[in-house]
Amino acid sequence: MTSSESPTVRPISPDDAGQVLTVQRAAFVGEALVYGDPDMPPLTQTLDELRAELVENLGCVAVVGDRIVGAVRARRDGELLLIGRLAIAPDQQGGGLGSTLLVAVEERGREAGARTAELFTGTLSEANQRLYEREG
Repeated sequence: MTSSESPTVRPISPDDAGQVLTVQRAAFVGEALVYGDPDMPPLTQTLDELRAELVENLGCVAVVGDRIVGAVRARRDGELLLIGRLAIAPDQQGGGLGSTLLVAVEERGREAGARTAELFTGTLSEANQRLYEREG
Protein backbone atom coordinates (compact mmCIF):
# COMPACT_ATOMS: atom_id res chain seq x y z
CA MET A 1 0.00 0.00 0.00
CA THR A 2 1.52 3.32 -0.98
CA SER A 3 0.83 6.63 0.73
CA SER A 4 -1.30 7.72 -2.25
CA GLU A 5 -3.52 4.71 -1.59
CA SER A 6 -4.47 5.38 2.02
CA PRO A 7 -7.53 3.38 2.96
CA THR A 8 -10.80 4.93 4.02
CA VAL A 9 -12.48 3.24 6.97
CA ARG A 10 -16.26 3.20 7.12
CA PRO A 11 -19.06 1.15 8.70
CA ILE A 12 -19.69 -2.28 7.22
CA SER A 13 -23.00 -3.00 5.48
CA PRO A 14 -24.81 -6.00 3.96
CA ASP A 15 -23.93 -4.59 0.52
CA ASP A 16 -20.26 -5.27 1.33
CA ALA A 17 -20.83 -9.00 1.84
CA GLY A 18 -19.33 -10.19 -1.46
CA GLN A 19 -16.06 -8.31 -1.12
CA VAL A 20 -15.83 -9.00 2.61
CA LEU A 21 -16.24 -12.72 1.99
CA THR A 22 -13.46 -12.60 -0.62
CA VAL A 23 -11.09 -10.80 1.77
CA GLN A 24 -12.07 -13.10 4.63
CA ARG A 25 -11.35 -16.25 2.66
CA ALA A 26 -8.04 -14.93 1.34
CA ALA A 27 -6.96 -13.82 4.81
CA PHE A 28 -7.97 -17.02 6.61
CA VAL A 29 -6.28 -19.46 4.22
CA GLY A 30 -3.05 -18.98 6.17
CA GLU A 31 -4.87 -19.68 9.43
CA ALA A 32 -6.34 -22.86 7.94
CA LEU A 33 -2.82 -24.02 7.06
CA VAL A 34 -1.51 -23.26 10.56
CA TYR A 35 -4.37 -25.18 12.17
CA GLY A 36 -4.65 -27.90 9.53
CA ASP A 37 -8.36 -27.11 9.20
CA PRO A 38 -9.65 -26.25 5.73
CA ASP A 39 -13.21 -26.32 7.08
CA MET A 40 -12.85 -23.50 9.59
CA PRO A 41 -15.94 -21.22 9.72
CA PRO A 42 -14.35 -18.16 8.04
CA LEU A 43 -13.68 -20.36 4.99
CA THR A 44 -17.03 -22.14 4.90
CA GLN A 45 -19.35 -19.23 5.66
CA THR A 46 -21.75 -18.60 2.79
CA LEU A 47 -22.55 -15.28 1.17
CA ASP A 48 -26.13 -15.43 2.47
CA GLU A 49 -24.92 -16.15 6.02
CA LEU A 50 -22.51 -13.24 5.88
CA ARG A 51 -25.07 -10.86 4.39
CA ALA A 52 -27.50 -11.73 7.23
CA GLU A 53 -24.74 -11.22 9.82
CA LEU A 54 -24.02 -7.74 8.48
CA VAL A 55 -27.59 -6.45 8.85
CA GLU A 56 -27.01 -5.26 12.42
CA ASN A 57 -23.25 -5.24 12.75
CA LEU A 58 -20.94 -2.63 14.24
CA GLY A 59 -18.02 -3.70 12.07
CA CYS A 60 -15.93 -1.62 9.71
CA VAL A 61 -14.28 -2.01 6.34
CA ALA A 62 -11.14 -0.43 4.92
CA VAL A 63 -11.50 0.63 1.30
CA VAL A 64 -8.91 1.64 -1.28
CA GLY A 65 -10.62 2.99 -4.39
CA ASP A 66 -13.54 0.60 -4.93
CA ARG A 67 -11.81 -2.37 -3.28
CA ILE A 68 -12.41 -3.53 0.28
CA VAL A 69 -8.97 -4.46 1.61
CA GLY A 70 -9.86 -5.18 5.21
CA ALA A 71 -12.83 -5.87 7.43
CA VAL A 72 -13.72 -6.50 11.04
CA ARG A 73 -17.04 -7.45 12.52
CA ALA A 74 -18.50 -6.67 15.92
CA ARG A 75 -21.73 -6.80 17.81
CA ARG A 76 -22.80 -5.44 21.16
CA ASP A 77 -23.97 -7.73 23.94
CA GLY A 78 -25.03 -5.41 26.74
CA GLU A 79 -21.98 -3.33 27.58
CA LEU A 80 -19.64 -5.83 25.90
CA LEU A 81 -18.42 -5.41 22.32
CA LEU A 82 -17.69 -8.80 20.75
CA ILE A 83 -15.10 -8.33 17.98
CA GLY A 84 -14.49 -11.01 15.39
CA ARG A 85 -13.26 -11.95 11.96
CA LEU A 86 -10.61 -9.29 11.52
CA ALA A 87 -9.43 -9.95 7.97
CA ILE A 88 -6.87 -8.06 5.90
CA ALA A 89 -6.23 -8.81 2.22
CA PRO A 90 -2.90 -10.65 2.00
CA ASP A 91 -1.31 -7.93 -0.15
CA GLN A 92 -2.22 -5.32 2.49
CA GLN A 93 -1.03 -7.17 5.62
CA GLY A 94 1.73 -5.76 7.77
CA GLY A 95 0.98 -2.10 7.10
CA GLY A 96 -1.06 -1.24 10.19
CA LEU A 97 -4.49 -1.78 8.69
CA GLY A 98 -5.47 -4.28 11.39
CA SER A 99 -4.70 -1.72 14.09
CA THR A 100 -6.64 0.95 12.21
CA LEU A 101 -9.70 -1.29 11.93
CA LEU A 102 -9.53 -2.30 15.61
CA VAL A 103 -9.46 1.36 16.70
CA ALA A 104 -12.39 2.16 14.39
CA VAL A 105 -14.55 -0.77 15.53
CA GLU A 106 -13.86 -0.04 19.19
CA GLU A 107 -15.01 3.55 18.61
CA ARG A 108 -18.22 2.32 16.96
CA GLY A 109 -18.76 0.05 19.94
CA ARG A 110 -18.31 2.92 22.41
CA GLU A 111 -20.77 5.03 20.42
CA ALA A 112 -23.27 2.14 20.63
CA GLY A 113 -22.89 1.88 24.41
CA ALA A 114 -20.24 -0.80 24.86
CA ARG A 115 -17.86 -0.23 27.74
CA THR A 116 -15.48 -3.15 27.19
CA ALA A 117 -14.40 -5.16 24.17
CA GLU A 118 -13.52 -8.81 23.75
CA LEU A 119 -12.05 -10.77 20.89
CA PHE A 120 -10.87 -14.29 20.28
CA THR A 121 -7.94 -15.78 18.42
CA GLY A 122 -6.43 -19.22 18.42
CA THR A 123 -3.36 -20.24 20.37
CA LEU A 124 -1.34 -20.82 17.18
CA SER A 125 -2.18 -17.42 15.65
CA GLU A 126 1.00 -15.70 16.77
CA ALA A 127 0.75 -12.64 14.50
CA ASN A 128 -2.82 -12.03 15.65
CA GLN A 129 -1.78 -12.38 19.29
CA ARG A 130 0.98 -9.82 18.82
CA LEU A 131 -1.45 -7.36 17.21
CA TYR A 132 -4.07 -7.78 19.92
CA GLU A 133 -1.53 -7.47 22.72
CA ARG A 134 -0.06 -4.35 21.11
CA GLU A 135 -3.52 -2.81 20.83
CA GLY A 136 -4.42 -3.73 24.42
